[in-house]
Order: sequence, then structure tokens, then C-alpha cells
Amino acid sequence: MNELDILAQIGDLKEIDYRNTLAIASLIEVLVEKGLITRHDIARKSKELDSMSLEELKVMRVRNF
Repeated sequence: MNELDILAQIGDLKEIDYRNTLAIASLIEVLVEKGLITRHDIARKSKELDSMSLEELKVMRVRNF
């Protein structure tokens, strides 16, 4: 793989990251607007998940399926 291919892939990843972030932000806004969650709920859950180890996240994922 040459340098140009790598740079193109990085550009693609940036676009994908932007679209994913936009989708998540849009979902949060709709849920808040509908009164289904609050911004405090999002902040609390984000802090909780951020403090968990990768192993804890895997276990939590398995339990939810």
C-alpha cells in the first residue's frame, strides 16, 4: 500500500467518523426533544461507560443480547 492509498483511507475514516457523530447527535437531540431522555441522562451514562474497562463493556453487551 502506498502513501497515497493510506492518505485516502484516512480521509474516508474522517468522513465516516463525521457521519457517525452526526447520527448519534441527531438521535440524542430527537430523544431530548421528545422528552424521552435528558441531557443529564446522557452525561451520566457517558461518564459511567467511560469509566468501565473493556472487559466490563463486553460483559454488559453480552447480558443485553
